Amino acid sequence: MAANTPLQAIYTAPDATKSFQFTIPPASSQDPFAAKQAHLEALRSEVPKLQDEINVYLTAKMEEDKKAQGQLSEKEAKEEENYGEEVVEDDA
Repeated sequence: MAANTPLQAIYTAPDATKSFQFTIPPASSQDPFAAKQAHLEALRSEVPKLQDEINVYLTAKMEEDKKAQGQLSEKEAKEEENYGEEVVEDDA
């Protein structure tokens, strides 16, 4: 593992493509086991950051799509109205 290793995800949609990338630096240890362990630790710390960045992008993309449609569906409007509250549906 002599070179930087990219951690990359690519979002592709009909109207947009976005690349997300983090670089994992090479391990400084000459010991192969220690180098692998350091690489996995770096990977473990970078994956959640990559996930967070993707989630932020997709949430913004969803908001843009909603605005472009001009209105929320009835189900979405009800979910927005009750966001963060426990709602018990009547079955009767």
